[in-house]
Amino acid sequence: MAARRKALGYSQESLAEALRADRATVGRWERGETDPHPYLRPRLAKALRISATELDSLLTTEAMSGAGSTATHDGLLEARGTRSAEGDIDEMIRREFLRLMSQTGALISLPTGGANRAAETAVGTETAQAATTHLWQVYGLAKAKRSVYPLVRDQLSDLAYTLGRPHSSARHQELCAEAADLYQLAGEISFDGNRYTQAAECYALAASASKEAGNADLWAAALTRHAFIGVYEKRFQQTAPLLQAAEVLARNGDSQLSTRHWVAAVQAQVHAGLGDLNACNRALDTAQEVHRLDHPCPGGWLRFDGSRLDEERGSCYVRLGRLDLAETALTDALASKLTLRRQGSVLTDLAMIGARRHDVDRLLSYGTAAVELAERTSSGYIGKKLEGLRGYLAPFRADKRVSDFSERISSLTAV
Repeated sequence: MAARRKALGYSQESLAEALRADRATVGRWERGETDPHPYLRPRLAKALRISATELDSLLTTEAMSGAGSTATHDGLLEARGTRSAEGDIDEMIRREFLRLMSQTGALISLPTGGANRAAETAVGTETAQAATTHLWQVYGLAKAKRSVYPLVRDQLSDLAYTLGRPHSSARHQELCAEAADLYQLAGEISFDGNRYTQAAECYALAASASKEAGNADLWAAALTRHAFIGVYEKRFQQTAPLLQAAEVLARNGDSQLSTRHWVAAVQAQVHAGLGDLNACNRALDTAQEVHRLDHPCPGGWLRFDGSRLDEERGSCYVRLGRLDLAETALTDALASKLTLRRQGSVLTDLAMIGARRHDVDRLLSYGTAAVELAERTSSGYIGKKLEGLRGYLAPFRADKRVSDFSERISSLTAV
């Protein structure tokens, strides 16, 4: 496959762009680690100027040659089946990552040696904080969020080593804060990959580490991220107590940070899910007050600066069935500078409005754009949101365009 690509003058990046896929995905195909998804095969065959049958043969040849000359055919099928089920190298990284999380979580709960080590605090803390803040920046820019896993794993490995050495009580608190920061980033990566149980474990560890660190804002952020899983799974009644606890913590935190405003923005989603428009608007008004702060978020684990309020307001109004209000807010959000993941979310909400208004052209225009973003970024977050849109497509299944669109979402979320 790689030889055919090169013969046609494609780089991995240019072929990925032609297919609206990710370059790393093309690399995995060529290494025989995964196969192209069914909806991408016709596009890939066309780009490589071969038939579908020739593509199958080419992929099989690639897999056989990559398996080594001594591998049996049954062994190859077993190996490839394991890769598609477990994610091969991604899964190995994830398991090592979980082991490190468990190790650091245990070390956090151990008593410190009580030594006075002022020198290690001055240099080590600043370096670790800068590294973790940088990881959040990398995460924000990454198209495929899971690609950040190895970097977070390496940072956790360093943290585990430091936690295992004698250090002062003050240094222990700083290390706990670093751990809480890393756990929250790990949870975000897991959440984007639709691994909600793993994400919840990350956020629970982050909450415990934040408590050990004595950092109310960091603790409130961990609870808020944990609560967002419930919002996404539409368990609004069960989620409300988590946000109430986060609200209390945020009130006791730094008044110059945006923590309490972020908590209010997520509470607005819960009120919308429970059908309470007035409570939703009050929470959104509280969130809006973030614009009065001079420096609402320092970066890293706290990123709420009010820039995404239009899309959050629009999402709330979609839940409440106030499509007129939702469309205005979402259109304003789409006109602003958004990350690819946020853009996919807004496009899906706008497609939802099209479906509820029985406007098929609008549904397909916004929905197709969202699917293409999900394909490019491998974002489980966008894919899961699109899956929720499928429930509104039944009245239009007679339209082949909608039927094809639904199948495309199905293929996407089956990854």
